[in-house]
Amino acid sequence: MSNIPSDLKYTKSHEWVRINGDTATVGITDHAQHELTDIVFVELPEIGKPFKSGDGCAVVESVKTASDIYSPVSGVILETNKAVVDNPALANTEPYAGGWFFKINLSNPAELNSLLTPEQYQAQIGG
Repeated sequence: MSNIPSDLKYTKSHEWVRINGDTATVGITDHAQHELTDIVFVELPEIGKPFKSGDGCAVVESVKTASDIYSPVSGVILETNKAVVDNPALANTEPYAGGWFFKINLSNPAELNSLLTPEQYQAQIGG
């Protein structure tokens, strides 16, 4: 089954969050990219745009379907990953490294407490 990094938090909708100070880096999990199969297009949010936790903020298209990506936390978009826009397959090959989607400034760090631990996420996906 998927290798679940232990330093991340997860959402039920298969986004991951890596925290560094008051910045959260967000991407989709290995499980999500496996379910989507070959990702052919990624649309990322605008830098400077605010989102609330749970807002749709990006879109991923694969050969099978299009899926919304939801912001796991509230905040303002600080940076997007141009590399994954130029090469969407990075979300398949490096979901926890080069395939990240965006960085968001945390406006409510307490929201992190509602995200899943690696163990909870593994249980959710049947690991």
